[in-house]
Amino acid sequence: MKKVMIIGASLAILLSSCVSQKKFSELEAKQKETKDLLNTATVKLNSCLEEKASSTSQLKVLQDQVSNLKNQNSALLNNVGNLATLSTKEAENLEKSLESIKEKDLKIKTMQDALTKKDSVTLALVTSLKGALGNLADEDIQVNVEKGVVYVSISDKLLFTSGSYNVTSRAREVLGKVAKVVNDKPDIEFLVEGHTDNVPIKNKVLLDNWDLSVKRATSVVRVLQKDFKVDPKRMTAAGRSYYIPVSDNSTSENRAKNRRTRIVVLPKLDQFYNMIEDGMKKASQGGN
Repeated sequence: MKKVMIIGASLAILLSSCVSQKKFSELEAKQKETKDLLNTATVKLNSCLEEKASSTSQLKVLQDQVSNLKNQNSALLNNVGNLATLSTKEAENLEKSLESIKEKDLKIKTMQDALTKKDSVTLALVTSLKGALGNLADEDIQVNVEKGVVYVSISDKLLFTSGSYNVTSRAREVLGKVAKVVNDKPDIEFLVEGHTDNVPIKNKVLLDNWDLSVKRATSVVRVLQKDFKVDPKRMTAAGRSYYIPVSDNSTSENRAKNRRTRIVVLPKLDQFYNMIEDGMKKASQGGN
């Protein structure tokens, strides 16, 4: 009986040892499974943390980009405002420039019209003088225009004897024709210039060529005034001596060309400017 009890106790202990080992294996398996799950969760957590860090970084980049875009947008809006302001100023400047161009064009046209009128007056004067003096030889008297000024050049052999300042009877015929033209045009003024050659002259009356050229000019002016009633206020007498020759004084023929009296029709600049001013006024009134 005692033996039976010992065998039973041993059997009970053996059975108890077998149950504990099984549970241990189960627990060990569960522990391993739990550890695997923990490792997997840790990996996933680390991956999530990395993704979060990356997302945070991307978010920061995007926020910076948004901030830059806002700044750029603000700058563009300011530029648009500035451009609008500049466009307004440019439009005003352009309008002023166009007005200035129109004004200058008007002035140019007015001056051209005035010059055309002046040229017409000059042409009419030249035509009248050439018509009045047309029967005289070209070498004795010449009518020409230089830079808009009318010149009548009369050789001294028509006006004076050699070394004299007394007007000849034939010269009075020539001066009478000139006087008729200038008397028909009371608005013009003119200068009578005496010119000599370079041969020195001196006597009881004349001191030098200056003296001779001046006395010849004044003699012509006196004839025009006294004999042909030309208004003396319209005339000026001047002597140029031999300092403005038309040819060199090396030959007698050239010296003869230099001995001359020249009538210079003086341009009346005040009339020219008045024409311009009147044209500007009329154009302005027409524009208004």
